[in-house]
Amino acid sequence: MLMRWSVGIVAEGDRIMKVEEVVELADAVAPICGIATGIGTNTYGAQMVVFADGREEAIKKGKEHFADAVQKAGLPVFPIVRVEAVSEEEDDAEYEM
Repeated sequence: MLMRWSVGIVAEGDRIMKVEEVVELADAVAPICGIATGIGTNTYGAQMVVFADGREEAIKKGKEHFADAVQKAGLPVFPIVRVEAVSEEEDDAEYEM
């Protein structure tokens, strides 16, 4: 069953990210309800929304969108150090507790 997933990805590298670079990443993920992080750190990341049948597919789609956004933003390709995926259903259940 197709569900809405929030996928967060963080990549870590060997230099500090500039404001302009993270703004470019934010612009690149905005069309998929994304936000970007990393200003002043040696990481950059994005939280974005994807539609998928399960967690593995959501992570795969998230990584593809992330790679496209990194390329579009002209950022150096750093290794991914963290990936998280939370379904809308899981998120709703957390608030019901």
